[in-house]
Amino acid sequence: MTTSDAPRRPTTLAEFLEKDRRFDFEESRKLGLAFQPRATDVIISPYPKCGTTWLQQIVHGLRTRGDMNFEEITAVVPWLEMADALGLDLEAPQPFPRAYKSHLNWNDVPKGGRYVISIREPKDALVSFYRFFEGWWFEPGSIPFETFAQSRFIEGRSYWRHLASWLEHRSDPNILILCYEEMKADLPQMVQAIAGFIGIELDPELLEIVVRQSSLEFMLAHEVQFDDHLIRDVVDPVCGLPLGGDSAKVTNAGLKVVRPEVPPAILEELDAIWQEEIAAKFGFPSYQSLRAELARL
Repeated sequence: MTTSDAPRRPTTLAEFLEKDRRFDFEESRKLGLAFQPRATDVIISPYPKCGTTWLQQIVHGLRTRGDMNFEEITAVVPWLEMADALGLDLEAPQPFPRAYKSHLNWNDVPKGGRYVISIREPKDALVSFYRFFEGWWFEPGSIPFETFAQSRFIEGRSYWRHLASWLEHRSDPNILILCYEEMKADLPQMVQAIAGFIGIELDPELLEIVVRQSSLEFMLAHEVQFDDHLIRDVVDPVCGLPLGGDSAKVTNAGLKVVRPEVPPAILEELDAIWQEEIAAKFGFPSYQSLRAELARL
């Protein structure tokens, strides 16, 4: 192996995009898209960094009364698009109801199951997205926040288009859309909503178990079970990334690098896209107005 071929963490956007192009697990994705859900299957499919891991932990806790006997959450709530690449069988036995992770929008997700989606304020999703890649996919501080925001979040408008695809179906009886912020504000109420939606009879003891085990404190204490290391073990060699990167999904900003401030110009751009992609189509002038509407449902 030459020095140039050795695994290294990018320090420029160009290097980052070159590594990202190697993330090609097309056969695994095809198998995920071809999956045929049962009517009782639960598919958790938020946009990245909008509460996916949190929902996986809640759903798994509800169906197992808090069983934590798993290496990493992906092993028990498989990622549809990456399961085959990880050596996971989508038809392997699971506790009832079966549950899966995805990041697919409504148009692409396999149809026939029940779908739980959490949404998040765009600027907060962007900051979390940056923090997730920083230290795993690029050296900390090496790619300016504004550069990353334009390339990986704003261009393509995938966040807004993912959201719009689910909003089109928000009244469907097999779709539950929750707000990340409401989950933080009143976790017990959100757990009750999820339990009812997926058909789990909730008693006070089970509610206490799931709320406690899906708290930030508990998940931080069990961080290795939510850090994507199963995915990292497969992705890093393919993408030429060094082992040992930080892919932790459960974080406390006060314990790690200070969260970047979103520059006013980026905030203006995020709002302008919201007006074009969401307000014009659904009549919600802001994320806060959408959050208020969902809270009334």
